[in-house]
Amino acid sequence: MTAGIGAQLLVLEVLCRAAGLGTAGWVTGSTFAVVTWALLVMALRRSWTGPFGPANRVTLARTVLVGGVTALVADSFGHRVPVPVLAALATVALVLDAVDGQVARRTGTATELGARFDMEVDAFLILVLSVYVAMPLGVWVLAIGLMRYAFVAASWVLPWLRGALPHSMARKTVAALQGIVLVVAGAGIMPRWWAGIAVAVALALLVWSFGRDVGWLWRARGAAA
Repeated sequence: MTAGIGAQLLVLEVLCRAAGLGTAGWVTGSTFAVVTWALLVMALRRSWTGPFGPANRVTLARTVLVGGVTALVADSFGHRVPVPVLAALATVALVLDAVDGQVARRTGTATELGARFDMEVDAFLILVLSVYVAMPLGVWVLAIGLMRYAFVAASWVLPWLRGALPHSMARKTVAALQGIVLVVAGAGIMPRWWAGIAVAVALALLVWSFGRDVGWLWRARGAAA
């Protein structure tokens, strides 16, 4: 895991030299690396009993890429950043999202903590991308990145929201669609109004997906009662 911080600092240095990453991006990326490392260490000390595993190493590599995206987005508030570089980092991180799960299943190293690690990296990447896309399209885009965190906050007040959900390919598809649409919209490869429509459709599907899950958890709560 310590190598993860080193890799993150290396990525930031490359971005400084090749993409003109500024102070804001460097500080944000470094902070992201330190906070991620600290949270992961605490989680491992509480519940980990075996080796870190190949699937978690893939997720850690994704985390480094997400740190690079975060640094570029933070820098974009002050000046223009190389959009192709940002889109490339985000795209590779999204592609690797399909890899770590397969690695975990094929090597028999799937764990609850690994799944949580993967989910948190996904959620943060979507949040950062929504911040970037919100700048040209409007603050409403932040709803995509904040929805999962709002759900978690609500579960602190409503414990029945913490129930286990059944497997759903629709949920996974909608979740994957968010990252794809945000990367395409942020890359500027389509007219802004088309990008706005695409992001709005993605948001509508996300609302439907969360609403569907909340409804299922509510019915499960009633059945248990």
